[in-house]
Amino acid sequence: MDFEFSESQLMFRDMVRGFARQEIAPLVREMDAAADIPPALIAKLQAAGFFGLSIPEEHGGLGVDTITYALVVEELSRVSAAVAILVTVHNSVGFYPLAMFGSEEVKRRFLPRMAAGEIAAFCVTEPGAGSDASALATTARRDGGDWVLDGGKVFVTNGARAAFFVVLARTPGTTDHRSIHAFIVERGTPGLVVGKKEEKLGLRASDTVALTLADVRVPAGHLLGREGDGFKIAMRALDGGRIGVAFQALGIGYACLEEALKYARARVQFGRPNCKIGRAHV
Repeated sequence: MDFEFSESQLMFRDMVRGFARQEIAPLVREMDAAADIPPALIAKLQAAGFFGLSIPEEHGGLGVDTITYALVVEELSRVSAAVAILVTVHNSVGFYPLAMFGSEEVKRRFLPRMAAGEIAAFCVTEPGAGSDASALATTARRDGGDWVLDGGKVFVTNGARAAFFVVLARTPGTTDHRSIHAFIVERGTPGLVVGKKEEKLGLRASDTVALTLADVRVPAGHLLGREGDGFKIAMRALDGGRIGVAFQALGIGYACLEEALKYARARVQFGRPNCKIGRAHV
């Protein structure tokens, strides 16, 4: 088995590294202070195809392989973990439910929009349902040809910018995880309220919000998979999302190492430099 990166993977990595250093790095302190990513930078990310990394080419995306995707997340995270999580949530837990469980109509309608830069968010966490996702209380009841959703979600990454949301909800009066369903809910749907951005200690430029759903009517065609597939969809999506989390951590670690070495080489104590190690090859 060959564990070396391919030439195309290395070229993609180097392209992203250059983009991150030129376009993102100068804005990092400003973004953290403002707790926001400037629209101009998001437009550049859209133009460069970052929101279409996972989207198949037939739907307008780049369709990169998993290793290339991981390298992209790593390089973005070395400069800004907040920008990285904007990209990776969209390309993982925002993308996987539609790609793996959406109907052909759903894929034709939403995947090209995602590739073009319309941002997706994933909504499972609630005040009483975090690690135990099966404990969620948001409900979904059938009403004619529609579903009606009621409840609320918290810690929704990308929620302030999202064009649509993947929302998990259960049949009223049930507690079994097999009664959980997954839906696409578009921004602007009556009854859907996006809360203010949370004030955070880290990843400040990445927006995190709460959602309220009150009599939110969703067409039956926006159900992902079959009725009762919601928990399975969430677990499959999170499995893929963990790839991005791992490489985000790797990128942050490399950035910390580079900064520590830079400081150690520049600092002089008792007439001698703290560190004589050359530049880290990372």
